[in-house]
Amino acid sequence: MAESIRARLFHNFGLKLLSLALAVGLWLAVARDPSAVVALDVPVEFDNIPENLQISSESIPRVEIRLRGPEHTIRRLQPSDVYATLEVEKQKAGDHIFDITSAQIHQPSGLEVIQVVPSQIRVSFDTRWSRNVEVRPRVIGNFVDGYRIGRIVTNPPTVTISGPMKHVQATDSAITDPIDVSGVMDRITARRHAYVPDPLVQVTDIDPVQVTVYVEKAPADSGDNRQ
Repeated sequence: MAESIRARLFHNFGLKLLSLALAVGLWLAVARDPSAVVALDVPVEFDNIPENLQISSESIPRVEIRLRGPEHTIRRLQPSDVYATLEVEKQKAGDHIFDITSAQIHQPSGLEVIQVVPSQIRVSFDTRWSRNVEVRPRVIGNFVDGYRIGRIVTNPPTVTISGPMKHVQATDSAITDPIDVSGVMDRITARRHAYVPDPLVQVTDIDPVQVTVYVEKAPADSGDNRQ
């Protein structure tokens, strides 16, 4: 009987000893690496936005994602490793409320999403719109005494803008980076990029605008012509 017990005990003894060592090692690793919690503030990404739509909210919504997991994994975590995505393929123009759950969160393996704040966000969509608007150059500087702007010629005189329809309709012109005419007594030509102050409206023309500012003598009674 004793021989039978001894035989069973020492059967595959090496494998049993290895299994015991692995189990002890795993336990020690877990014991030395307790779980930790971290909160990351990340922007929400929108997938498959229809080509005829554009987000018209002035700022992209952000959420705070709270994660729990092994401390060594938390320490190596980068903000780019965690993000929230929303599927908006079937959305139409207007205001929409979206629920943000753990199902929309992408995070490294081994980490658990324990909370998303806020759990709902509101996003506005508008029809994408384009149109041409006038270019109005910005001219700065001090004129020579007795001189003033005669005329300004832009080439091209208009540029195409694009963005949410309501914002595009409210934009009547694009401006340029400043052109300094200090000391000019004849004319000055410069190339400047045109832009729109509204951050949701873009100038689609990538080439700069050529601006020529013609300076002329002012009538004697025109007074001080300094800008």
